[in-house]
Amino acid sequence: MELNVEKESVQRGERLGWGKSFLVPSVQEIVRNDSQSVPERYIQEQKDRPLISENLLASLEIPVIDFSLLAKGDEDEIQKLDLACKEWGFFQIINHGVREEVLNKMKASVAAFFELPLEEKNKYAKAANEIQGYGQNFVVSEDQKLDWSDMIYLITVPPENRNFKFWPLTLPGFKETVEAYSSEVQKVAEEMYGNLSLLMGIDRDGLKKLQGELKQGIRMNYYPVCSRPDLVLGISSHSDGSLFTLLLQDDDITGLQIKHKETWIGVKPIPNSLVVNIGDATEILSNGKYKSIEHRACTNEKKPRMSVATFVFPDDEVEIGPLESMMNGSYLPRLYRNIKYVDYIRQKFRRKMEGKAHTDFVKLESK
Repeated sequence: MELNVEKESVQRGERLGWGKSFLVPSVQEIVRNDSQSVPERYIQEQKDRPLISENLLASLEIPVIDFSLLAKGDEDEIQKLDLACKEWGFFQIINHGVREEVLNKMKASVAAFFELPLEEKNKYAKAANEIQGYGQNFVVSEDQKLDWSDMIYLITVPPENRNFKFWPLTLPGFKETVEAYSSEVQKVAEEMYGNLSLLMGIDRDGLKKLQGELKQGIRMNYYPVCSRPDLVLGISSHSDGSLFTLLLQDDDITGLQIKHKETWIGVKPIPNSLVVNIGDATEILSNGKYKSIEHRACTNEKKPRMSVATFVFPDDEVEIGPLESMMNGSYLPRLYRNIKYVDYIRQKFRRKMEGKAHTDFVKLESK
């Protein structure tokens, strides 16, 4: 009965039914009240703790793609994109066309939201069985370790799926800024969609024909300072359930780490760039050629950090599975089964963040 109710809600565009999450305290408030202590529930198990200095390959850097060249069909840049997707699953894009003014206003609006009093932020708190709003997702038990961060997540595209009860509309300029940022980032996403289509051996508009118009959700993250950054994680290791994700980082703080060949690598921000990472849906569509990569966020003692993750995904009712063009030659046999996207994403939100464990159930070899 519950599943039918969830399906009906999704069909009405309410975006209910993706997942439930327990309410948790605001980490920002924990730090405001006591900046020196780290509650036990935030202290990660030894195996999950971040490596602040040793064994972190600072010398390696993820690929950088000139997006203006990519948009012009430059063959060298397309090959760089192919290599970045195959070997890294993460890359930074420069000259992407999102105006610097829009980037800066978006960062300022995120900062303004998290500067609001707790009682004001709580007006936009997540509801039951709802992934949108202020709070946390992926908290599925009362005893799991918690992340050292707060967030607000909003569905932004298509506009008719926006639920403004979760938008802080009384915050001057917030709505207009998010809408402007969403619009400009969506143009980047559509260009990326076209290039991924070409890389996967179909027409430039092939994925659009198969998967429909791109949907979009924006997660705004706040990572408070921590007196013991070696004990906590801003966000636990995970891969994204999206087609791909575009991340706007603080320019002067390295907090994002990706797992490359079993080693954690810090992603040093390039000012005004966007970080792009391949999501689970693209891994499935590409039959594993382009893999979603584990990544996490770390904290520091000196300065809070913010980031804006824009998730790009297909419609709930679309079926995802390996493209025929990706099951030839070295990409045989089929490695993933077909699954409706909403069923995949529900499965993901039923679990805590734990690397790529949530992808196993869609792999044929795991059956």
